Amino acid sequence: MQKKFAIGLVATLLTAVLTSGSALASDLPGMPPPIDPTDVYAADRPGLIAPEFAELPERIYVPNTTSNSVTVIDGATYKVLKTVKVGKQPQHVVPSWDMKTLWVNNDLGNTLTPINSITGVFGKPVAVHDPYNLYFTPDGTRAVVMASKDHQIVFRDAHTMKVIKSTPATCDGVNHADWSADGRTFVVSCEFSGELLLVDTVSMKILKSASLPRTPARAPMPQDVKISPDGSTYYIADMAANGIWVMSADPAKFGKVALLRTGLGAHGLYVTRDSKNLLITNRDEGSISVMRFSDQKLIAKWHIKGGGSPDMGGLSADGKVFWISGRYSHSVYAISTETGATLAKIRVGGSPHGLAVFPQPGRYSLGHTGIFR
Repeated sequence: MQKKFAIGLVATLLTAVLTSGSALASDLPGMPPPIDPTDVYAADRPGLIAPEFAELPERIYVPNTTSNSVTVIDGATYKVLKTVKVGKQPQHVVPSWDMKTLWVNNDLGNTLTPINSITGVFGKPVAVHDPYNLYFTPDGTRAVVMASKDHQIVFRDAHTMKVIKSTPATCDGVNHADWSADGRTFVVSCEFSGELLLVDTVSMKILKSASLPRTPARAPMPQDVKISPDGSTYYIADMAANGIWVMSADPAKFGKVALLRTGLGAHGLYVTRDSKNLLITNRDEGSISVMRFSDQKLIAKWHIKGGGSPDMGGLSADGKVFWISGRYSHSVYAISTETGATLAKIRVGGSPHGLAVFPQPGRYSLGHTGIFR
């Protein structure tokens, strides 16, 4: 009991610190003020977990796309606890803005299955058409559904999921996204047409679009999007270019990119707990590249023992374990962020995709498999 009380007390004190920033006039109204103007991930440090989640055991929620199920793994023992049937073709498990709900995106089932993040209980599905991916605006008011097959970005009420506005996409395969530091715009990748979109958060309109350069061998195929800690740069993984595109976050420079090659099938992007490095999953070569933000240099490459197909995932709350789905191996990988060693390969269902790790530090979630600020 003393240990639990201490954890709760620390979390309470840290939460008070995390909400003590001051908003800038240019920030999106209603967005929690930044606690560090030089680091949008400053609230993601180990231990900065909200009191209501601080005592929860670590769980990994794995959507098995071709098995129509979600496997739950114990983060401490690496053991499978249960597998629960959900809707057709679950793609991602997405923490809600307030982190109280984990939404399973049943794409072909046209539903979202809610999971109570505290109790782990699966709830009644909510009807949402073509929910391939799911995000939340930084002010917490709207959910943003990437309806890939519908060629739409659908803005919905973050709680009821009722449609507020459907914005036709001017590209093919809207997929991943991330927000600017001030929360006023976000960048969306278009997987099948090799384009990027710049979207206004308030008006819910597409401001600009840009085509990525074609490589000698293949047309571009952009995937995950992540902004740098200082908010100056966007990184866009590209499976066809086998690397990440580097782009200024200045809207005036939107679409002007440079390529940093990382590995075959670059796919997912994750920021380390100290905001110093970016982890890039190279799905087609079974590796993770480590890029240092300060000089954009690749400083390490971790190869999954025995090979694999690392796709999407997230860090443990303490940042010591990188959990990744093995898209083509029916497995989940646990990778040490200290040594790059493969700690475990855990058998799950078919085509595991956008898994979520919970609980997590941070004040709120922007969605996907967990973008916390």
